[in-house]
Amino acid sequence: MLDKIWKFLNSEVMRYLFIGGCTTLVNLVVFAVLTEVVHMEANTANVISIICAIAFAYVANKLVVFRSHTEGFGALVAECAKFVGGRLLTMGIEVGGFYLLYTILSQPKMLSKVATQFLVIIGNYFISKFLVFRGRKKED
Repeated sequence: MLDKIWKFLNSEVMRYLFIGGCTTLVNLVVFAVLTEVVHMEANTANVISIICAIAFAYVANKLVVFRSHTEGFGALVAECAKFVGGRLLTMGIEVGGFYLLYTILSQPKMLSKVATQFLVIIGNYFISKFLVFRGRKKED
């Protein structure tokens, strides 16, 4: 029974949920610092915070979630390009959703930021699993 629990807790989905939570935290903390401490305009801060989260997410997803192994620099660059390309798609959802909620509908900025995260996390998982890190697992 303990083996099944450990296997579930160490599953790819659970690792993704943990790293996804950490990535979301990076995104939200950078956004909060830029808007509340630096007093940057919210839509600009949103884009910068997403870029920081994408950088963190690539490394964390490659190493922890999907345990991806690439042979050579070219394969690494190709994998990274796919990851960033996929994240640019969901970045469009996040930036557009934030703009709609915050700028058009006048919702609170942090609520607008958090509300967009649910769609983004789900979309990012499928893009990473089926497009970016497909078939690149290291042997455990």
